Amino acid sequence: MPSLFRFLTVVAVLVGVVYGVIFALANFVNPKPRDMTVTVQPDKFLKK
Repeated sequence: MPSLFRFLTVVAVLVGVVYGVIFALANFVNPKPRDMTVTVQPDKFLKK
């Protein structure tokens, strides 16, 4: 049983670290806005 608790503790710590990294990336990293141009062919407008 102690090895199960150790395993669950390690998994919980790893999940916490991953959650912290994702939280930090979502809140502290700002993306640079860029202009985007997409060319749409006229035949995409026609319904078949």
